[in-house]
Amino acid sequence: MTRELTIAVLQSSFGEAIGANIDRISGLIRAAALKGAQVILPPELFQGPYFCKTQQEDHFAAAAPWSQHRAVLAMSDLARELGVVIPVSIFEKEGPHYFNSMVMVDADGKALGVYRKSHIPDGPGYQEKYYFRPGDTGFRVWDTSFGRIGVGICWDQWFPEAARVMALMGAEVLLYPTAIGTEPQDPSLDTAARWRRAMIGHAVSNVMPVAAANRVGSEDGQVFYGTSFIADETGEVRAELDRTEEGFALATFDRDHVERARAAWGFFRDRRPDLYGSLVRSVPAEA
Repeated sequence: MTRELTIAVLQSSFGEAIGANIDRISGLIRAAALKGAQVILPPELFQGPYFCKTQQEDHFAAAAPWSQHRAVLAMSDLARELGVVIPVSIFEKEGPHYFNSMVMVDADGKALGVYRKSHIPDGPGYQEKYYFRPGDTGFRVWDTSFGRIGVGICWDQWFPEAARVMALMGAEVLLYPTAIGTEPQDPSLDTAARWRRAMIGHAVSNVMPVAAANRVGSEDGQVFYGTSFIADETGEVRAELDRTEEGFALATFDRDHVERARAAWGFFRDRRPDLYGSLVRSVPAEA
């Protein structure tokens, strides 16, 4: 008997009304669950437009403690009803501190805890350092009803160190909720292909499936380019959405097969952490 895992990624545009956005994602989750999805990944900060393009203090009012966040409560009820796992990306407030966070909701509706985005971007169109502190949870993996899952958030997905740490912690699959699109300072720069290649590299180097869920649509001139996908442990794209469509894509994996492949390739057997000291120093040691 195989231990199968079916993952779905959701892709959508979002408006100003949080209730309507939660309803939209809930509808997509129901549709994916009906097709057999067990772990269902919505995009980053799906409760509204991506507000980090500019620095506006009124956006802080949208944050809430993770255990009381409207989206977490709604997704917990839905996960319990459908028996699915949902990583929920939110704008979190903890006392005077604000984070870009993910709450892992298990298939019984229980919130297993929070991960706070480790890498915070700062550039034209992505001014997240104004809103978010760097995460203080460290990387986390989650024992869910359908396997051990690692989740990074958007900018985290570009860093091979983050993927490798989650793999070393026993992750069987890596998920990345995302909000990425055109670059305001250079309209000719299209990062969609390299965005995907970076994560496919994590799939190959860690021999595990990788999935990313992005948004679509134009938000005040910033166009989010979708291209959400699921890649297998060899880096082959098994399911994907295009640059504009709203919906879901799903793929099924044999967890035992992937585990055997990971052992056979020997990446974790042949690692040389004794040689990797420069990775944890801000300035490499001289030769």
